[in-house]
Amino acid sequence: MSEGGAPAARSELARRIGTAVVALPLLLAGMLWAPAWVGFAIVTVAVALGAWEFDGLLRARGLKGFRIVGALVLAWLYMRLARGAWEDLLPIALGCWLELSLWPLVALLVLSALLFRAGDFASEVPAAGLTLLGAVYLGGLGGSIAALRVMGPDSIGPWRIGLLLAIVMASDTAAYFVGRALGRRKLAPAISPGKTVEGAVGGVVGGVLGAWAVSAAGLGLPVWHVVVLGVLVTLFAIVGDLLESLLKRWAGVKDSGRLFPGHGGMLDRLDSLLFGAAVLYYYFSLYG
Repeated sequence: MSEGGAPAARSELARRIGTAVVALPLLLAGMLWAPAWVGFAIVTVAVALGAWEFDGLLRARGLKGFRIVGALVLAWLYMRLARGAWEDLLPIALGCWLELSLWPLVALLVLSALLFRAGDFASEVPAAGLTLLGAVYLGGLGGSIAALRVMGPDSIGPWRIGLLLAIVMASDTAAYFVGRALGRRKLAPAISPGKTVEGAVGGVVGGVLGAWAVSAAGLGLPVWHVVVLGVLVTLFAIVGDLLESLLKRWAGVKDSGRLFPGHGGMLDRLDSLLFGAAVLYYYFSLYG
């Protein structure tokens, strides 16, 4: 690294640390120790910001997303997954509507919107498909994070979120240090050249240790559940990270946004959590 590059690297590291020192305690307080509705609100805002950034990726490629249709589909998916936050508050009629199958309405909205914007098919058809992709991405997976906090029983909602955070953060940290020390073989060079197979293996070990720490602290999961969850959540978190890297490369941008100095945008922070949350959502839905 050149002499000019060293101060820049130190400045970037300082920004990343400063952002983490401010943001992480607030996140933990809101998700782990505040009432469930606070955690639900935090996730909802994060998902909305992520959806805005996803639309920005489309705009970076010169595509105009179907914002209203995308927002409606995203909100429907999100609310159906995070039903614990609203099922006792909404009128019976609206609750019944939300219980109906979503997909016929999705087809009607997306395809009708495409017909009304039938101008340049070279851009409108991809924009419609990518709008639906973004709605499923943020609505379905974002709703999984919210569901972990608000699904019953409420007493273990913070533990479920803590488990997700512990696995993803421990695996990410382990992958970073193992990759720097031992990394030789590239994991996905065309998408994310910095990731290595050795780092991914270290990340899996770190994820299992993170799951064990939360389980031992109070969640009390069977040992083999801890191992399987640590492995699966870590692997899907890696997939989520790679997918977001692929989207950014497709859009030709370095970060999804500038919300967090030194850390990029909201999607850059959510990518691994979104995919890991889906694994835990199914686990806790089936096993309580």
